Amino acid sequence: MQEARIAFEPFIDDETRQFIVNGVDYYNIGVTNLPDYLPVNFVLRGERGDVLGGILGQLWGGWLQITYLWVGKAARGQGYGARLVQEAEAYARSRGAVGATVETHSFQARPFYERLGYEVFGTLAGYPPGHAKFFLEKSLA
Repeated sequence: MQEARIAFEPFIDDETRQFIVNGVDYYNIGVTNLPDYLPVNFVLRGERGDVLGGILGQLWGGWLQITYLWVGKAARGQGYGARLVQEAEAYARSRGAVGATVETHSFQARPFYERLGYEVFGTLAGYPPGHAKFFLEKSLA
């Protein structure tokens, strides 16, 4: 192997990011023999097509991983967050998913996810300081 160097690159380009992500994904697929990966993205749009929020995640290994859920201030309190999660879960179920998982902080949306049937299975106290990070799961079977 040639001499390598490590460089701090906080704002890498999409191609470099995808190369690294693909490396992990290909390794995981090789070890588990589970090649089916699907992005799970639903976007909440206004009447003019403007983005009001959305949910981003992935389906792999029989599980839906919710990575981001956000609804803009103007659209909050109208049930869109729950509907986005339900759409993602329905999509995952239609493709054979048995469960869903999400991570949230104590200052974010734990009660919201619990109302939707998610249960905490792990807690990382002090992340960030004065708060906690929660790991939640839900059966989709």
